[in-house]
Amino acid sequence: MTSSSDRYTIADQPARFARAKEEKNQRYLDIASIYDGSYLKGKRVAITGANRGIGLSLAKELVSQGGELVAICRSSSDELEALKPAELLTGIDFTSDSDCDAISSKIKDGPIDILINNAGYFYEPVEKIDSLNFKEEMLMIDICALGPLRVTSNLYNNGLLKSDGSSSVIMITSQGGSLSWRTVQNPTGGDYGHHMSKAAANMGSVLLAQEFKQYNIPVAILHPGFNKTGMTAKYKHIWDIEGAVDASVGAMRVFHEISKVNMENTGKFINCEDGLEIPW
Repeated sequence: MTSSSDRYTIADQPARFARAKEEKNQRYLDIASIYDGSYLKGKRVAITGANRGIGLSLAKELVSQGGELVAICRSSSDELEALKPAELLTGIDFTSDSDCDAISSKIKDGPIDILINNAGYFYEPVEKIDSLNFKEEMLMIDICALGPLRVTSNLYNNGLLKSDGSSSVIMITSQGGSLSWRTVQNPTGGDYGHHMSKAAANMGSVLLAQEFKQYNIPVAILHPGFNKTGMTAKYKHIWDIEGAVDASVGAMRVFHEISKVNMENTGKFINCEDGLEIPW
């Protein structure tokens, strides 16, 4: 029987990183030594928020492996355009029903093999009870939880996700959406909007995984790990002690987990740092 420690990763990020170093965990410390992205060659992969951060790093890794990038963004960037995406959709506001309803009509070259719902938003100031920003909280929930459903439903309902087992949906969420981990990671509370948005995203993802079982489309719920991006810059002071990595490394971790997604493990909440589950 699999023990809890074999199945689940641990909440304490510094302790998790320290354990990986003590155990000389290659999967955690040197993903490049085990990662094989060759499966991406020729795959049509749609990535939301591919213009910057971990989304841009995912796009770069995909293209380097010979994959066909379908970038879906609010705005482009020079780095994204340098990748020469097979298709580049801009002007997509993930809080807009009408914008997301138009995505499928703008994709011209056929169905998607892998949809990566990556676009997100993290309000920078730390929220406490005396500094709550309800408008920003609703925006985070709208982008991070409803946005992926808008995109996924549009592609599925218009025949761009295949029901023959060759399409998959990837939800990039966060360990911040784990309710059971808040007592360890947020012992004094705070950051209400961020954590609520990720918990909502996780709930939506599990429900989607359940519904998509009948359509033979697996859904993965992935915490990409602690990556050094603009979104996590406010935590720069703890990057080293908590094992934050360059986004290029984070991208390999994510694609390593995507390579294992199937109907048997659909709906699992996985930490891409070590490949173990995160408890809800």
